[in-house]
Amino acid sequence: MLNQNEAARRLSPQRLAARHIPAGAEQRPAGTPATPAIRRYVIMKVADIKRAACVGGGVIGSSWAIQFAMRGLAVTLYDINDEQLKRSEAQMHKSLDALEQFNAITPERRGEIVAAIRLTTSMEEAVADAQFIQESGPERLEIKQSILAQVEACAAADALYASSTSGLLISDIAAKAAHPERCVGAHPYNPPHLIPLVELTSGDKTDPALLRLAYDFYQSIGKEAVLLRRECPGFIANRLQLALYREVQDLVMRGVCSVEDADKALVYGPGLRWAIFGHNMIMQLGNPGGLTGMVNMLGNSGDRWLANMASWTHQPDNWAEVAQPGVDEEMKHFPDHIGHTNEACAAYRDQMLIELLKLHKKL
Repeated sequence: MLNQNEAARRLSPQRLAARHIPAGAEQRPAGTPATPAIRRYVIMKVADIKRAACVGGGVIGSSWAIQFAMRGLAVTLYDINDEQLKRSEAQMHKSLDALEQFNAITPERRGEIVAAIRLTTSMEEAVADAQFIQESGPERLEIKQSILAQVEACAAADALYASSTSGLLISDIAAKAAHPERCVGAHPYNPPHLIPLVELTSGDKTDPALLRLAYDFYQSIGKEAVLLRRECPGFIANRLQLALYREVQDLVMRGVCSVEDADKALVYGPGLRWAIFGHNMIMQLGNPGGLTGMVNMLGNSGDRWLANMASWTHQPDNWAEVAQPGVDEEMKHFPDHIGHTNEACAAYRDQMLIELLKLHKKL
């Protein structure tokens, strides 16, 4: 793994002046050229990307396959054996069932999506003709490095490789690659075909033009791409989520509130606003003077809260033992239209996500 100094890499604003990516969105060690001295491969345009390969199925890979197919791409989904492919196929049909049930797609459109996705256990068949390759293998560095090596042996010279890693650094994943300049990190939020977010990061040898291509491509298929200005373990959203969850754990462990009430406080409080705007925008709307006015009004009033908040860096060993009974009790109290089982609650979650996406004009 890279240490903090090695991971803190970014490009100068001058190198980004002519790009669509916001200034500071790409990163590279100081003194390294923004592009290779001699580029021996062609930089595609978004319109050139007609075929996507999903390397690795499961929940994430099968969801990516749906997302790509819904946006008109021909898709090949690869996994290591027929059993894994059958599981991925079942997962895709489950996801499509929800989209059709809640009128996000028609039966005819579903048929088109299914027809656009081909399943294979051959890596060569999966990636040979793909312009865009989305890897969603197990979250282990040695496995991701092995997958990348297999892909490079079969893929076209100009293909872009994106890893769905949720926490590994793309510099580490591509450390042994023959063409690390073609590799970007692209962490989705699960499930990718419903949650628009994708977090992009480049490694220490990623070509900035290919990071820009990845950004533009994801935007073109309905994703909301955010760019890390430097590599950072956990990226953005998971770090925000973990910081919040640490406070939830601390409040419950200290006996301040129950598991159920911690969830209610989020769902029926800030969670409703967060489904519309991020916290900085909420601050902007909270005062006639905007965010600056809100900060000036609050002053240091939150310091006492911060001093009382969790700062530990090791999660409680008995958290599952404490929290599981609370979650079970919470599910018992749900109204019948939500349900009282994992399956029923998951279906309700997907329905609400679809309705939210419709309101956001994303479906």
